[in-house]
Amino acid sequence: QVQLVESGGDLVQPGGSLKLSCAASGFTFSSYTVSWVRQAPGKGLEWVSSIYSGGGVTSYADSVKGRFTISRDNAKNTVYLQMNSLKPGDTAVYYCTSRGSRGQGTQVTVSS
Repeated sequence: QVQLVESGGDLVQPGGSLKLSCAASGFTFSSYTVSWVRQAPGKGLEWVSSIYSGGGVTSYADSVKGRFTISRDNAKNTVYLQMNSLKPGDTAVYYCTSRGSRGQGTQVTVSS
């Protein structure tokens, strides 16, 4: 079955950087769009970014555009989210999603 495992979350100071990873298995990874969504404390899920099957097309929420970069390595069945210039408002659990499934999430905390 579809399995998505996120990693890379941490506590980081404002202005810092983190790189999240999402390792996928159980489906033909290269053929599907993969997205990152996040959930801040007390709030609903927010779409962050998507990368389409070929890897050449990406999209971003306005709140992260210019600061976050999504990429994929189809040979490793992995999607990445490079997050720069982090703000306290980026604090959330970050989830990887594809084919209607979601991983367990990884916690990102931005605080001084």
